[in-house]
Amino acid sequence: MNVGFWFLLAALFCFTGTVLTGKLLIPVLIEKKMGQKILAIGPRWHMKKEGTPTMGGLCFVLPILLSVSVGCFILKGFATSRSVTFLLLTLLFSALNGGIGIVDDLAKFRHKRNDGLTPKQKLFLQSVAAAAYLSLLAIFGFRPDLSRLPAFLRSDLLFWLFSTFLLVGIVNCANLTDGIDGLASSDAAILAGFFGLVGAGLLSESLSLFAGAIFGGAAGFLLYNYHPARVFMGDTGSLFFGAALAGCSFLAGDPLLILFAGSLYVLEGLSVILQVAFFKITKGRRLFRIAPIHHHFEALGWNEPSIVALFSAFTALASMFAYLFLF
Repeated sequence: MNVGFWFLLAALFCFTGTVLTGKLLIPVLIEKKMGQKILAIGPRWHMKKEGTPTMGGLCFVLPILLSVSVGCFILKGFATSRSVTFLLLTLLFSALNGGIGIVDDLAKFRHKRNDGLTPKQKLFLQSVAAAAYLSLLAIFGFRPDLSRLPAFLRSDLLFWLFSTFLLVGIVNCANLTDGIDGLASSDAAILAGFFGLVGAGLLSESLSLFAGAIFGGAAGFLLYNYHPARVFMGDTGSLFFGAALAGCSFLAGDPLLILFAGSLYVLEGLSVILQVAFFKITKGRRLFRIAPIHHHFEALGWNEPSIVALFSAFTALASMFAYLFLF
């Protein structure tokens, strides 16, 4: 069966499931007063968004988990058992990060402020999830393509340490990207489309199925999250997307794919790191008006749809580069 079929089937199912789940879930989130709290140190123009329901990531997390789980059962007759196992492990890794996001979002709701888990708690849990995922991949015979990695990373120990850092980093950078309406979901949809093409090139039913599910979930959520957003995905959704898309690069056998195709994630993370470092070195001066970098563009006067369009185009170009020169 053509691998494109798996992408389209999963995308259709998850798009429909996300839209229907959103119709049911968003009123519940509003009723439970699961509104977003806006940080005082954040963009002052975002204060009008306070109270918009969050934890909307459940709208797509649930359909993706269901569709991919059922798909794995069906795939047993079309794909190798090892590839199906890798897909299940990647789904579990994504779910664990989504679970960390749920705990964080619930803690924010309980505390009535935009403070959930501490950064150290998040990093610890994410590192455990990444280490467990990579360990299980290795146990079940995962063999990545190391040819494009620097020579010093090609030893098993250093590769797995690098991979742990990569996974945790991408997950947190995806979280940073979720700062304006529609940005994180648009970026996820484009990256999922990229991994769908990679899956087709590799004739990988497992990767095509997973990429299609992510694409459908992201596209369906955009109906509710595009400016002005009716719901935010919260850490529930952004951590899930980050883990799922990083996991796609491991399903493709090349962890560098997410590093290049997901250059926007890297840029968002670097903008925060550079801002903090510059602030400390210069004793109070700022490199950007506000970080992450999408807020810098807001401070320059750009509206949210224009920023989303620009950043989406950047991700599309980065994905094209990754496909042409890395894949």
